[in-house]
Amino acid sequence: MCPLAQISAAFTTLALAAGQPPPAYDPLRLPPGVLSRPLDFTVRDSARSRDIPVRVFLPAAPAAAPVVLFSHGLGGSNQGNDHLSGHWSGRGYAVVFVQHTGSDNSVWKDKPLRRRRAGMEQAASAQNLLLRLADIPAVLNQLSAWNKESRHPLAHRLDLSRIGMSGHSFGALTTQGVSGQSYGRQGPRFTDRRIRAAVMFSPSTPRQGEPAAAFGSVQIPWMLMTGTSDTAAIGGATIEDRLNVYPHLPPGGKYELVLDGAEHSAFTDRRLPGDKLPRNPNHHRAIQALTTAFWDAHLRGDTAARAWLESGSVRGVLEAKDRWQHK
Repeated sequence: MCPLAQISAAFTTLALAAGQPPPAYDPLRLPPGVLSRPLDFTVRDSARSRDIPVRVFLPAAPAAAPVVLFSHGLGGSNQGNDHLSGHWSGRGYAVVFVQHTGSDNSVWKDKPLRRRRAGMEQAASAQNLLLRLADIPAVLNQLSAWNKESRHPLAHRLDLSRIGMSGHSFGALTTQGVSGQSYGRQGPRFTDRRIRAAVMFSPSTPRQGEPAAAFGSVQIPWMLMTGTSDTAAIGGATIEDRLNVYPHLPPGGKYELVLDGAEHSAFTDRRLPGDKLPRNPNHHRAIQALTTAFWDAHLRGDTAARAWLESGSVRGVLEAKDRWQHK
């Protein structure tokens, strides 16, 4: 039994002994003092002569923890999204933020303002998507090796039988590709079978081909999150593109949240150039709650988490106009 489940079971036992009902499942509850300092490493993919920086947040408990990877959006890095790293690691997950050279912040950083957009547009390429798709198995291979090295800081801290994958925008495309999306006649060629569940923030349909062919053979649970104003300055994905993924996923373990008034930046830590709407603090609260319940349900097999996720309880963390569905 994992440490978080042991804590939960202990609380339940105490409550029953005292004649009280067990505490209700709460994906927002965090034990006190659990925030960890990040650990920075570099994965060397010798076959491609490519370095992949990763930032890791370990949970407080020393036992091996389920692993959740995160792929950043275009122009991002592995040093953002504190609202996710703190909450997920606090809930007992080893969180690994992957940085993709060539589509990270190096494409705009230290460049004149007038040249930044051109750099971003050039980086939003099929070539960089292919590089990203190959980064994920390289990182998983290295994590497995480090987990076995007795003197490595990650030694025996990772439960690599329970891996979740997530990402935002370009990172959502990366996540889709390694967790089941098919690419025409090539099928799901980039799928890594070690990944057991996936969360996409700002997903989108492929530019070519039918969504049914792209997503109809996905075999693991997917959670999709977008917003009613979730468009990006680069890439051309529309709200309709983002909403057209869910209908084409097989039933059973598919979920979709559409946050009312959420722009593309709602899933990040800061506003983006061109934002027009005020940020809503409840968006991050909803994101933390639903993703945590999803990981608990599909990586840990927590029946209480799945019951919460697939019942009316979810509405307790959402606002009236937020749209939520699962099947």
